[in-house]
Amino acid sequence: MNANGHYLLGLLVAVGLVSYLLRALPFILFGSGRKPPAVIRYIGGQLAPAVIAMLVVYCFADCLKNGCLSTPLHGGAELAAAALTIALHLWRGNPLLSIACGTALYMYLVA
Repeated sequence: MNANGHYLLGLLVAVGLVSYLLRALPFILFGSGRKPPAVIRYIGGQLAPAVIAMLVVYCFADCLKNGCLSTPLHGGAELAAAALTIALHLWRGNPLLSIACGTALYMYLVA
């Protein structure tokens, strides 16, 4: 194995170890039945909706920046997919179903 191969192997091992440790850390810290501090529980409850909101803003801002209004649907694919996602989530309350159907509609409309 040459120097590049050793470098890549080392990089993969390092990334794998860090990923494993990051995923195992909550179980190491709170796995023995101890309750996490209130601030950790609060962040855990607020982080997922905050990330989703940030992604929505980013996607629509990127769409406007890159000219989705000049496409044949004039941004309609993005709006239709977002509307379907919201409607399904309000109706069924299942994030996986909402996101999957919204993504599928968007892919269908832009293909």
